[in-house]
Amino acid sequence: MTLSEILANEELRQHEFPVAKNKIFLAHAGVCALPRRVAQAMIECATGGTLGDQEAFVMHKLAEARMAGAKLLNCSPDEVSLVGPTSLALSFVAAGLNFRKGDNILIYHDDYPSNVYPWMALADQGVKVRLMNIRHLGVIRKVDVMGQVDEDTRLVALASNHFISGHRLEHDAIGKFLRERGILFCLDAIQTLGAFPTNVEHVDFLAADAHKWLLGPCGAGLLYVKKDLQEKLNPPVYGWHNVRNPNFIAQEKIEFRSGAAKFEAGTHNLIGLVGLLASMELALEIGVDNIAAELSRKRAWLVPVLLAKGYTVLNAAPKTENVSGISSFFAPGKNLAEVNQKLADAGITASLRMDRQGQNYLRLSPHFYNTDTELHRVLELL
Repeated sequence: MTLSEILANEELRQHEFPVAKNKIFLAHAGVCALPRRVAQAMIECATGGTLGDQEAFVMHKLAEARMAGAKLLNCSPDEVSLVGPTSLALSFVAAGLNFRKGDNILIYHDDYPSNVYPWMALADQGVKVRLMNIRHLGVIRKVDVMGQVDEDTRLVALASNHFISGHRLEHDAIGKFLRERGILFCLDAIQTLGAFPTNVEHVDFLAADAHKWLLGPCGAGLLYVKKDLQEKLNPPVYGWHNVRNPNFIAQEKIEFRSGAAKFEAGTHNLIGLVGLLASMELALEIGVDNIAAELSRKRAWLVPVLLAKGYTVLNAAPKTENVSGISSFFAPGKNLAEVNQKLADAGITASLRMDRQGQNYLRLSPHFYNTDTELHRVLELL
């Protein structure tokens, strides 16, 4: 199945993406509607014969999921752990590193809270948590990072794409700069994985759940830990799966397993795992480069129309490398809650978001299977 086939064949589109039968779903930066094949994989897992031998089944699916994740991230399968929510994976990194008193870390306070609270909690260990100072909401440039780290900076934690502004981080360039200075780089990639290429060549840690652009279930996600850092990151959780126990006999000394299993404490969420695998296989089948090009194309004509209607669009004229699938906008004096409700009444799902100053934004986040006709219908109602 190709992207062009989906957009040219309405019957196929509605079959593969059942949500399209009843509504125009434009909230993929929130929680996605599941494609048929993802939901079907989970249903078959729960009701079919696969659960007759769960252990054999899960071991097979674990290997497949690691392989698919490695293809998406361009890394080794043994660097891909299956730990669930982004918040949990990021907390593993924050709590698992050995920081020294006097170390500082750099974060962005207006990132999604999943990528803020785990790092703020390190202040109790004497780590100085520095909040990044930038000019515009969610627009973080390489020069901003360069100017706000110093010789005591141990780690920088940022999001690959801001959830409101839609500004996509130049994480390769930032990661290369940080690596040259021996500073660790952790990436919350939930807003790009499945939508734009997310390469980990210059990233040390990465976390991403499946329930946004990857079109997978909630609570099923990936944790990437660079191979040469796996021994230095000790997770704050212990169980039968990540601690060595030959023949399931607890040993006198706790010794973590090596590789990706080190960060997977116990039994996996099997139904979530098969949904995650199906969603990654779908992204790989369509091609992330193809998906990125389609999302960029949609936004390229959507934003000028919004501007012409009198809206202020965040990140309205980004560089090519900063384009994403998110378009957030507002208009002074306009009640966006009422606009959002108007869209909902017409069968259109968008998202309403607010910044720290109390400014509301209406956020559109269409995916590759959304049609131009659907977007035109939205614009008619704005």
